[in-house]
Amino acid sequence: MMTPDPGGRAETAEPVQTSLAVLDMARTGRFAQIRDLFAPQLRAMVPAEALQAAWDAELARNGAVASAGPPVSEAAGPGTAVVRIPVTYERGTLTLVVSVSGGPAYADPEKFREQDVTLGSGPLAVPGTLSLPRRPGPRAPYPAVVLLAGSGPLDRDETIGRNKPLKDLAWGLASRGVAVLRFDKVTYAHPGQVKEAQDFTLADEYLPAAAAAIDLLRQHPAAGAGPVFVLGHSLGGTVAPRAAGAEPSVAGLVIMAGGTQPMHWAAVRQVRYLASLDPGTAAAAQPAIDAMTRQAQLVDSPGLSPSTSASDLPFGVPAAYWLDVRGYHPAQAAAVLDKPILILQGARDYQATVADDLAGWEAGLAGRPDVTIRVYDADNHLFFPGTGRSAPAEYEPAQHMDPAVITDIADWLAGIARALSLIPCEGGRHDRGTRNQPRRLRAVSSAAGATRDVLRPRI
Repeated sequence: MMTPDPGGRAETAEPVQTSLAVLDMARTGRFAQIRDLFAPQLRAMVPAEALQAAWDAELARNGAVASAGPPVSEAAGPGTAVVRIPVTYERGTLTLVVSVSGGPAYADPEKFREQDVTLGSGPLAVPGTLSLPRRPGPRAPYPAVVLLAGSGPLDRDETIGRNKPLKDLAWGLASRGVAVLRFDKVTYAHPGQVKEAQDFTLADEYLPAAAAAIDLLRQHPAAGAGPVFVLGHSLGGTVAPRAAGAEPSVAGLVIMAGGTQPMHWAAVRQVRYLASLDPGTAAAAQPAIDAMTRQAQLVDSPGLSPSTSASDLPFGVPAAYWLDVRGYHPAQAAAVLDKPILILQGARDYQATVADDLAGWEAGLAGRPDVTIRVYDADNHLFFPGTGRSAPAEYEPAQHMDPAVITDIADWLAGIARALSLIPCEGGRHDRGTRNQPRRLRAVSSAAGATRDVLRPRI
């Protein structure tokens, strides 16, 4: 079984045609071309030589291919199909199974291409994927954005079960003329080394790779002359102001479901919420809630020091991390930035909530005319539309990010980029954001059938 991925190549968009092409490539020895069909992050795992060795082993066991039967394709979630092709050999029959991953409807593989990149150097360098719009003829440089994933050891796509929110975002924005760089977090790429580092901090988790990504986009021949933005989701949204503040060249930032409540207390709140979903078992969860509360109190305690045992702290994470978290205030960090900010929030989100987290952004950024806030009534933490109280089970089915979110981000980035192109500055670069009139809109997700205004910066 193999899993080709369009990766910006139009010829792989049709699952049956892709699968038949894979079979033909194997029969004619074009294994390097098969390898190129895999998603960028998988190519290193499937060298052409390994594919050829596996194919040759089947030929040695069953003889030459005599014929291939009709392919059968079935959906395996949004944007993904599994194609089965019965293959008859001289001495047997096997089924070639090809999983073809497409993308959401708002992603057009003909409009962008992707390439592998490496961010940083040394033992903690991380791999990433750069999505570049295709543009015929000379045109102004397009805006570029660095994506910061949420908490935990997440890959560049922010893979959660069968879903890949940051891949949706990257493909959707690249289809609309935005260069997008996403990368594996250091906690995903180098978990062993991170675990051994007792002095590892929140800054270490995000800032080195973010700075390298910003620098790569500024220097890249296709995106280097355009404005560079930082976009963070969840904990990545919390850290986004810190990453933008460390790099003066950043033109603006987008915060998606970013938390302002301290994360150790947000964890306690989330567990309480999850317990409330099933009143019959809520009492059984109380000891765990009490234990987490004691750990959160220790984080806030004056007695917290680098020598505090990790076993007494939330998630068993060493004290250095929590000391850094305790000293960082995201809304305050955002308030001192002279950069435009777009804040997006799902109203059904229980991980970063309107009451506990969006309220913090609003209070900290009050009076800022260059801050735009959007609330999507139907969306959860991953900006997947739904109904009722949000629960972890919502994340299990394969689905895609709300199209309205993609549209709003793309339009906001384009508007800021256009405004920056009108502001002359030394060296031809535009290192400061522009200001738009304040607007806070509450929006029902377009997936629910509502029509909505699109925010455009007014200079």
